[in-house]
Amino acid sequence: MHVLSDDALDQLFREARTFRYWEDKPVSAEILRTAVDLAKLGPTSGNSSPGRFVFVTSPAAKEKLRPHLDEGNVRQTMGAPTTAIVAYDTEFYEKLPFLNPHSDARSWFVGLPDVIEETGFRNSSLQGAYLILALRGLGLDCGPMSGFSRKGVDKAFFPDGKTKSNFLVNIGYGLREKLHPRQPRLSFDEMAVIA
Repeated sequence: MHVLSDDALDQLFREARTFRYWEDKPVSAEILRTAVDLAKLGPTSGNSSPGRFVFVTSPAAKEKLRPHLDEGNVRQTMGAPTTAIVAYDTEFYEKLPFLNPHSDARSWFVGLPDVIEETGFRNSSLQGAYLILALRGLGLDCGPMSGFSRKGVDKAFFPDGKTKSNFLVNIGYGLREKLHPRQPRLSFDEMAVIA
C-alpha cells in the first residue's frame, strides 16, 4: 500500500466541505452506481452490510420527501440534484449466509431486536460515510444532514417497515462561492489519546 497523494487527501478531506447550494446539473445514475460499488467494499461488522440507499432524484420523489424535512433543510435539499436516504435493513441478517459463509453469523441476530437495531444503525452509519467518501472521490460534493422526520421518511419510502432511515445526504456539484469559512475542529489532544 502507498500513501494517497496530497491532492487525493485534499479532495476527500481537507478541501471537502458540507455543501448547501448546488449547480443545476444532474448526477448520473452511472456515477451513483459506481459510488455504491465502492462504498460496499468498506468494512462492516461480520460483513453484515445492513446499509440501504434510496437516491431521490425525480421531482415526484423530491416532493414525497419535502414534507418530512425540517424547515431549515428544505431549500438545500430541494435544490440538490440528488438526495440519498441512508437507511438500514432490519432483516440484514437474512443475507448473512451469503455475506459471511464461513460462520453461522445469522444466529448472532435472530430473535435479538436490540442487537439487530444497534448493528443496523451503527453499520449503516459506516456505510453512509463510505458513500460520502466514494462520492467525493468521484468528483461530487455532499451535504450530509439530520433534520428530518425519520418516522415520516420511513412511512413514505419504506412502507413495509423492514427498512429504517438513518440520515440524508444531499449530492451534486456544490457552489463553492456560497460556502462559509470552514468551522473550527478540535485538536488531536481534545479528541484523541494514544494509550
